Amino acid sequence: MKKTAFVFTTLLATFCHTAVAAAQAPSLCQPALSNPTSQALLTAAQRHLADVPQPLPHLHTEGTLPHQGIREQSIAAEKDWPVMRQAALAWRLSHDPRYLKQVDDYLAAWAEVYQPDFNPIDETNLDMLINAYALTADSLQPATREASRRLISSLGNGYIARIEQFHGQKKGTQTNNWQSHRVKLVTVAAAALGDQAMLEQAHQLFKQQIADNVLPDGSVTDFQDRDALHYVVYDLEPLVQAALAAKPYGVGGDWLSLRANGASLAAALDWLVPYATGQRSHQEFVHTHVQFDKDRAGVGEAGYSGTWQPKSSATLFWLAAQLDKRYLPVATQLAARPADWISACYLK
Repeated sequence: MKKTAFVFTTLLATFCHTAVAAAQAPSLCQPALSNPTSQALLTAAQRHLADVPQPLPHLHTEGTLPHQGIREQSIAAEKDWPVMRQAALAWRLSHDPRYLKQVDDYLAAWAEVYQPDFNPIDETNLDMLINAYALTADSLQPATREASRRLISSLGNGYIARIEQFHGQKKGTQTNNWQSHRVKLVTVAAAALGDQAMLEQAHQLFKQQIADNVLPDGSVTDFQDRDALHYVVYDLEPLVQAALAAKPYGVGGDWLSLRANGASLAAALDWLVPYATGQRSHQEFVHTHVQFDKDRAGVGEAGYSGTWQPKSSATLFWLAAQLDKRYLPVATQLAARPADWISACYLK
C-alpha cells in the first residue's frame, strides 16, 4: 500500500511540475479587445487562416545579396513566423479555436523540421515563434507543447553555450549587434519557458553586452564601425525586447536603467533621440568599415546610403515606451500608432 501511495505521489508531483512548466508564462503582452486596433488585427489574421506552414530545416540570409544562396527561400519560409504570432494574438483576443489550431499546426511543423544554426542574424526573428508559443502554451496539444519547448530550450541553451566559447574575447560579432540578438533570443526563450536559471544567465549576458557595446556617451560600437544609425537601431531593438521579456519576472531589476561600465540601455536610447526627432540628421554608411555595406548600396538596397529616415526607429521607440513612458512622445512623433502586434500586446 505504501509503495502504491509513493508511486501515486511521485506521478502526481511529476504531473504538477509538467503542468506548471507548460503554463502560460508571465508577460507584459496582455491582448485585450478594448484595444481600438484589435479588430484590425483580427481582420488581418483571418486573411491568413487558410495559410499552411512552410518550414525549412535551415535558413540563411545574413551576409547575402538578392538571389544568393538560399536567401529567397529563407525569406519566404520566415513569413510563417509573423503569421503564427498574429494567430496567437488573434486567439487571445477572440478565443476562436481556429487560430489556436493554426498556431498549433505551425509550431508542430517548425519544431519537427527546424535545426538551429545559431547564427543570430538568421534566427533573430524566431522571437515571433517563441512569442506565439508563450501566448498559447497552456492550450496547445501536449505533443506540440513539448516539441516547442525542446526547440526553444535548444535555442536558448545553445546560444549560451556559444557565447561561453568566446572565453572573454571582446571583438567584432562577439560584442556588436550580433551579440544583442543573441541576448534577445536567450532572454525571450527563458521568459517563454519560465526558466529561472536561464533568465539569470540572460541577465548577466545583457549586463555584459551593455558594458561591451554601449559607450559612456551613449553611442554604440556599431555606430563607430558602420557609421549608420540603421545599425544603432538594429543593435538596440533586441536589447529593448530582452528587457520587456524579462520585466515580468523581476530578475535583475530594471534592465533599461541597469548601468554597466558607466553605460546603460536608457543612455543609448537617449543618444538616438535627437536623430529620431529630426533635431539631428545623418548620412548613412559614409565611413563604414564593412565591405558588405558598400555592396548593398551598390545593388541599390534601400537604407544603405543617403539620409537616415527617423521613421525606421518607430518600433524601437514604441517598445521602449512600454518600459519608460518618457519615450512615448518620440514614438508617437514617429508613428501615430505602433505595429499591430505591439498595439495588441501593450495598448489598452
